[in-house]
Amino acid sequence: MNQEKHWNNIASTYDDEVFDVFQSDKNKVLQQYFKKHANTDHDAIDFGCGIGKAFRYLAPSFRKVLAIDISEECLVQARDNSYTNITYKRQDLTVKNLRLPAADFILCCNVAILPEPERDRMIIKNIQKSLRPNGSALVVIPSFESIFYASWRLIEWYKKEGVKPGRIPRTELNYFKEGMTEVIQGIMNINGVRTKHYSAEEIQVVFQEAGLKVTALEKLEYEWKTEFSSPPSWLKAPFPWDWMVECRKL
Repeated sequence: MNQEKHWNNIASTYDDEVFDVFQSDKNKVLQQYFKKHANTDHDAIDFGCGIGKAFRYLAPSFRKVLAIDISEECLVQARDNSYTNITYKRQDLTVKNLRLPAADFILCCNVAILPEPERDRMIIKNIQKSLRPNGSALVVIPSFESIFYASWRLIEWYKKEGVKPGRIPRTELNYFKEGMTEVIQGIMNINGVRTKHYSAEEIQVVFQEAGLKVTALEKLEYEWKTEFSSPPSWLKAPFPWDWMVECRKL
């Protein structure tokens, strides 16, 4: 997939097309971590800013914010705000030898989710390169465990309605329509888009190899309606989640 073209095409319908992590985070975990890292003497980068959903948290909390996205159409919308400490740059974050101004803090929210794991690793490596010594980052990425858990809950739901697992329509489990090696690597089908998911153990390995120390691994929990259009009332906690990785440059 041509990522620049893809994001340019959906920029005008971004709110409808793209899951809003900030609004859906049940326990407001991200907001707690923004407060933890806020420092108006520090500079921040929004790695893959989209249309600027995170600006309301970043701009008041840091001296300067560099907003980066591969889509110029998204950046056009992102610029429509009243903040005076944000600069904007169109950039493919998967390129090698990426050179950006050094930052004390980086946010990367559901950006390292491409179906080519090596390109995702390059994004994470570029986060490491762009941080000042002892700088920190928050990286939000889809959970491998959560997608299996949600699928198990779906099977339980069908069982309650008298449908055996082997009789569940295959379209209900489209997450796993990719080949075996794809699924093992965490490549799942999300509404027709092949999307990278991460296990907790994989996160430890990948971030360490990139030169980043994981200092916290938190669940960003979401309501069941983010997985199912009409979840039954008995479907409660534990909830589906993304991983939020807090990490520090070694």
